[in-house]
Amino acid sequence: MSGHGAEGSGWPASSPAMSSITAVGESYQKFNPRAYLQNNYMPPRADFTSEDCVVPWKLRCLAEAFATGEIHGHTLIDIGSGPTIYQLLSACDHFEEIIATDYLEVNREVLRQWVQDKMDVFDWSPYIKHVCKIEGRGEQWKEKEQKLREKLRQILPIDVHQPNPVGSPLRQLADAMVSTFCLEAVSPDRLSFEQALQNITSLLKPGGHFLLIGALEESFYLAGEAKLSVVPVSEADVKEALTKSGYKIHDFRSYIMPPGLKIGVDDVSGVFFVHAQKQPVV
Repeated sequence: MSGHGAEGSGWPASSPAMSSITAVGESYQKFNPRAYLQNNYMPPRADFTSEDCVVPWKLRCLAEAFATGEIHGHTLIDIGSGPTIYQLLSACDHFEEIIATDYLEVNREVLRQWVQDKMDVFDWSPYIKHVCKIEGRGEQWKEKEQKLREKLRQILPIDVHQPNPVGSPLRQLADAMVSTFCLEAVSPDRLSFEQALQNITSLLKPGGHFLLIGALEESFYLAGEAKLSVVPVSEADVKEALTKSGYKIHDFRSYIMPPGLKIGVDDVSGVFFVHAQKQPVV
């Protein structure tokens, strides 16, 4: 997520951009995974009886993207996983290994506990059951859960504001990337949002696919005691940033947050979903 120092960051240590990125990093030290999950991944936002609810909408976008058959390969990397695994449920049939990443050790520990089946923080079974239902392949939810645990081979630290976000280079570039609610939530301004996107794009093979979900026109969200700033982005901002980073957009969808889901934990106006593909350098 945020930069710890100016070395290799492209900014002098005293620059406003660097100091504001450092401030974002400091604000995340109060991030509470349990509160974040409660705010965003429990009812009313996670109502599986309504396809119009935001969580089923996100799961359907992901399931339909993977159902095209275009997105597959050896390695999928999830950028800024947070304490969540829902974004990987449809992916696990299409890749041999999945790499989760997060800036915060508390989030990486939540993921490790889930992989080891020690998790008492959050019950993902309603999500897994719902994804099995919408994929319609008759897969048992316990099978999918076990498959994802087996394929989630690495959980790495990441800093999207560094030119090499995961530190040492990956053994091989990823065939695909997923990222949900990361880049806009860790960038103090549009410029650093665009730069972070360019940084993570270096982890993806030319021709590789990228599924990106994020918040539209959001300026803050709460996670326990932490009130975290978000750079507000529009549909046009997201499309422009992807084009600048060398992507071709295959699918772009928006979800308007209904009044009943505006529950005071953020000021989000909507959610975007994008399926984009990194174009080979000509």
